[in-house]
Amino acid sequence: MPVLRTDSSRRRLHVPTLIPVVATLTACSGGVASVEPAPHAADPLCAQVMLALPEVIGEHDQRETDSQGTAVWGDPSQVVVRCGVEPPGPSPEHCVSADGVDWLALEEGSADWRLISYGRQPAVEVLLDVEEVPSSTVMLALSGAVERIDQTRECTSTEQDIEDTADGSDVSEDRQDAEEPG
Repeated sequence: MPVLRTDSSRRRLHVPTLIPVVATLTACSGGVASVEPAPHAADPLCAQVMLALPEVIGEHDQRETDSQGTAVWGDPSQVVVRCGVEPPGPSPEHCVSADGVDWLALEEGSADWRLISYGRQPAVEVLLDVEEVPSSTVMLALSGAVERIDQTRECTSTEQDIEDTADGSDVSEDRQDAEEPG
């Protein structure tokens, strides 16, 4: 599957209240992953999301974590999920729709990305290494779990639309048909 990279995705989010501090993660081989829980990790909707998460993302198995509302895949960790982050407000950041779930895609470094579900409260944050697992693979794998939180807003414009297909190749560019409710 293609890695989602565009010039607009390289912008940094400049509103500090939208994104909490990066999860603290220790990747001890074979051990329990230590992940800082999100502020609203105890929200009952996060429990629904956690119960619906896949056991495998890409080629990485899910590992145990020591915090509520968190999940990790890979050893060392390649994908980290935190449910219960503050939902982002309207943003000029790169937006991608994957199987009906809108995500803000933020490039944090050359291979480190942060995905944040958009239009759902609480929001779900994903940290990943796109050199180890493509962002499209992660978004598609998590969409079934994240859609358990009702969507109340949509991205005004979506630069990519990804749908899960048998060969995983249904990606369209520059979708402009979604409207943000007023």
